[in-house]
Amino acid sequence: MTSASAARSGGPAPELQTALPAFSRRTILVGTGVALAAALAGCSRSSPVSAAAGPSGPLRIGAIPDQDPEVLQRLYGTVADSMSRALGLQVSYEPVTDYAGAVSLFRTGDLHLVWFGGLTGVQARLQTPGAIPIAQRDIDADFHSIFVVNAATGLAPADDLTPLAERRFTYGSETSTSGRLMPAYFLKEQGVDPQGFPGGPGFSGSHDATLALVASGTYESGVLNEQVWKSRTQEGSVDPAVVQYARTPAFHDYHWLLGPQAVERWGHDLPGRLTGYFTGLSADDETDAEVLQLFGAGSFIETRASNYDQIEDIGRDLGLIH
Repeated sequence: MTSASAARSGGPAPELQTALPAFSRRTILVGTGVALAAALAGCSRSSPVSAAAGPSGPLRIGAIPDQDPEVLQRLYGTVADSMSRALGLQVSYEPVTDYAGAVSLFRTGDLHLVWFGGLTGVQARLQTPGAIPIAQRDIDADFHSIFVVNAATGLAPADDLTPLAERRFTYGSETSTSGRLMPAYFLKEQGVDPQGFPGGPGFSGSHDATLALVASGTYESGVLNEQVWKSRTQEGSVDPAVVQYARTPAFHDYHWLLGPQAVERWGHDLPGRLTGYFTGLSADDETDAEVLQLFGAGSFIETRASNYDQIEDIGRDLGLIH
């Protein structure tokens, strides 16, 4: 798997979400017309975000910047092309520079559909009444974080997180679910002050940056999401100085969230069409398989706001949600 193979960091009541039709991709193609889909397939991947786009403007998708920009550009550019062909809509990927920016642009309607982590998804949903969870990967129902250490610490793999309390430690982004929120929760569960590391914790900004900082010895330990750890390990890009120390228990994480402005513009069947597109991706189809591989997923599955109740509770407890 190449470096691009790892992607990847609410809404109405569940009964309303489940009532939306989940069409297959073939149904979508028939309903929208193959000719229209082909005509609109040439979507823009990098046009600037503009709140002034009219009804004929593109469906703008975005994502939290949890990895290197080149990885994200390939991943979401491919998704934009695939979604455009399947739904018969013009779709463009709009990069953002930080997690808070993704939440803000979603709230204002500058981004219509965003790949959020668990915490940023909750933040965006609370700030955007009517936002609808669309889908998550199969792995997001059973997600984990990995604590890593510099080999020079001499720490051997263990379930005990207390030895990390005396080490220089870095999280990822301040609002990352797998790179900050859930690791802080599990540290606190074992009696470690999540903010009490020597000199205070660092915030690298992304999972790849965390690996680099621990490898250099700038920080003796850190935490990142398991998917990125596995991918970088498999491709051989992890510095030998970085070793796995512990794996967290499971939690829900990444998911697609759709804004209410998109539903107003493209119709009330859009949530069902999008869920149908993602859950209809098949490893047996060459194009679909590429999207799934880039996301590091076997499939996408439906999701709902209640899946992230634990994250909301922990976020409030840690002061990350007000």
